[in-house]
Amino acid sequence: MIDSRQPSSSQLQLIPAAHCPGLDYHSLSLDLYRHYCYSLGQDDKALQPTYIYKALAMTVRERLVAHWKETNNRNDETDPKQVYYLSLEFLMGRALCNAIDSLDLQNPVKHVLHDYGMHLEDIIEREQDAGLGNGGLGRLAACFLDSCASLRLPVMGYGIRYEYGMFAQRIEDGYQVECPDHWLRDGNPWELARPEHSCRVPFYGHSEFYTDTDGRTRVRWVQSHDVMAVPYDTPVPGYRNNTVNTLRLWKAVATDAFDLGEFHAGSYPESVAKKNAAENITMVLYPNDASENGKQLRLQQQYFFVSASLQDILRRWVSKHGNDFEHFAEKNAFQLNDTHPSCAVPELMRLLIDIYGLAWDAAWQITTQTMAYTNHTLLPEALETWSVRLFGHLLPRLLDIIYEINGRFLTSVSQRWPGDVERQRRMSLIEEGSDPQIRMAYLALVASHSVNGVANLHTCLLQQQLFADFYCMWPEKFNNKTNGVTHRRWLMHCNPDLSRLITKTIGDGWQADATQLKKLRDFAVDGDFQRRWSRCKHANKSRLADYIRQATGMRIDSDAVFDVQVKRIHEYKRQLLNVLHVIHRYDRIRRGETKGLVKRCVLIGGKAAPGYAMAKLIIKLANNVAQVVNRDPLVSPWLKMVFMPNFQVSAMELICPAADLSEQISTAGKEASGTGNMKFMMNGALTIGTLDGANIEIREQAGEQNFFLFGLDAEAVQALRANYNPQAIIKADSDLARVMNLLTAGHFNLLEPGIFDPLINAIGDAGDPWMVAADFRSYIDTQWQVDQAYQDPERWWQMSILNTAASGWFSSDRTIRQYARDIWGLNPQ
Repeated sequence: MIDSRQPSSSQLQLIPAAHCPGLDYHSLSLDLYRHYCYSLGQDDKALQPTYIYKALAMTVRERLVAHWKETNNRNDETDPKQVYYLSLEFLMGRALCNAIDSLDLQNPVKHVLHDYGMHLEDIIEREQDAGLGNGGLGRLAACFLDSCASLRLPVMGYGIRYEYGMFAQRIEDGYQVECPDHWLRDGNPWELARPEHSCRVPFYGHSEFYTDTDGRTRVRWVQSHDVMAVPYDTPVPGYRNNTVNTLRLWKAVATDAFDLGEFHAGSYPESVAKKNAAENITMVLYPNDASENGKQLRLQQQYFFVSASLQDILRRWVSKHGNDFEHFAEKNAFQLNDTHPSCAVPELMRLLIDIYGLAWDAAWQITTQTMAYTNHTLLPEALETWSVRLFGHLLPRLLDIIYEINGRFLTSVSQRWPGDVERQRRMSLIEEGSDPQIRMAYLALVASHSVNGVANLHTCLLQQQLFADFYCMWPEKFNNKTNGVTHRRWLMHCNPDLSRLITKTIGDGWQADATQLKKLRDFAVDGDFQRRWSRCKHANKSRLADYIRQATGMRIDSDAVFDVQVKRIHEYKRQLLNVLHVIHRYDRIRRGETKGLVKRCVLIGGKAAPGYAMAKLIIKLANNVAQVVNRDPLVSPWLKMVFMPNFQVSAMELICPAADLSEQISTAGKEASGTGNMKFMMNGALTIGTLDGANIEIREQAGEQNFFLFGLDAEAVQALRANYNPQAIIKADSDLARVMNLLTAGHFNLLEPGIFDPLINAIGDAGDPWMVAADFRSYIDTQWQVDQAYQDPERWWQMSILNTAASGWFSSDRTIRQYARDIWGLNPQ
């Protein structure tokens, strides 16, 4: 008998529609008040901005959830092919403003907050940056999810819900000091826990052969120590299209949170040991892997999230189709964002064979038809490898499968190149030696139907150098997908003044279709438009100057050239070369050679990996040089230098609109793509850069006359290596010699003798892989060209406008359309 007190199924269908939250001022106002007073239990007579933020986030999230449910229902009905983007990082940034923009709620939200005596800009500042990424890789993943939702593509992100994100950076006496970034300390109003979809992830134990009921020999993973993976879902809204996709992040918890027996026996630490060990897996983004424990934890992270994700995907498939996997590959695709998710290859094989009973060949066919791999590095040392010993101890069943994959693969290599033992050694998934290593990039490459680089040069170098043997074997697998960034965050949101000017000039079509920015070309030489453009830039520079004063105490002149290099601190990105230019400029001003110079503020920001000594020393040098420059009354009117501490997404949103000059100065052939270069270009900054990564395509799109090019190209770098003599270069260049003399004399470390010797020695070392000395002269000469161009405002603003006009090609919408068409075979819903 049906309980008359319960709603019928037809009534249940009406409930969501009847209670669908409105987008008008009145509905928003009521819900904000309700959440503030009742969901959060706050007193409406004593308003607190932090709780107003939380109440507003919950109010906006309700609107997203309505579209989220619609999107999921639509996908259930149409049963489209699904893509799963597997990434160890998702640097999403602040969610509130993005959600408000996506729902077109700016005006009603501002009016509601006005009733509380508050401004939207101040409330947005209350939100913590989601600490889910390290830099470009994670921010790219966030841009891709944004574009997938905006293009109505059924793509779901999978990653880890780190309790502590990328460390917060303090500068003490010039040194980087890492501080915990407990970004979840005050909760996260954007996520929804889904404990009903938790699953177990095994570690340790061993493989065991057995005979099943059909008489087949099978393998199972036994005596494992399991960890529970609990999913948390975050909505990813499309831009004003009623589509909301999902980012699912996994938290690790113990299968038995508390051992009561141990506790009663008096073993208090032991009673919670399993809980603590499990939760450590998702505690910190990128644990320092300099130690064996750090390596093990990092491998645990990688396996944990791919196993949970694949189990989740297969669970949904089986709930609809049972154990019939005949059409699985037609309906599912996995994109591996770099090598971190490579464990997905043997794990999918394990699940299909051990759990669902497929034969090896059937499972391998599914795996190779669904997996696709994006490579993000040209540095051989950055290609992940794992010790066979460690891997076998932690993931014994996966090691079995990797050996089987490798054996079958090397058989095909030997058939293709009979007797070529050296080629087999080079291509093996196992690098032999005293401590054999598993080459994770090779594993991903062998199992994937698509392997792509992220800029034209990068892809060419993958084919010719890093993966040359594999390209020779499978040229059809390789393709290029030049990166892009979402123009909605990196122009519309972060630069509202310029966005309003663009919309007033060419209409609002560019907001959904970034290629329409090319219409700005018609206004590049319009004097009145240039003046309005320059006023936007100056206002943005004033805002950044205020932020810098608050963050560092440094006062800078908004009329100076804002010369910016913000990114991860790494030797190949050559922040060191930038510092050498500052020293040269300082030395020149000290000698009275100021004719032709313009005022500059050089801004450097970024974090060095905790275990990367040389990168941390570069930070120290930059801060010491800045201290000397900024305190010199003769120099400081011409030159200021700022190291921005704790660089993160929200800071980038202030820096991008204000930059005049974008420093993209990596050693040619080392940067895979870069995405900061695209963000600065969108905001009208001019690039000084090498022919590296996506710089090449930026120069092609903007026009070579609108790009400040310097340095050796990748071929010239390679050709010079055998005979590189930096000491001769220093001796022959009086400017470089003076810079090096100041460094060796300890001018910037008078009270800290010898601390910069490793950097000084590296510059003069013939084995310097970054060739700092080789590009110094060209860099200095090109910086002089920047000064001359800036003194011609008409020319400068024309170049600036043309850069923004050409930047639409670098929207992540274009990149994702190419992924969908060429790799995923996916159509908008």
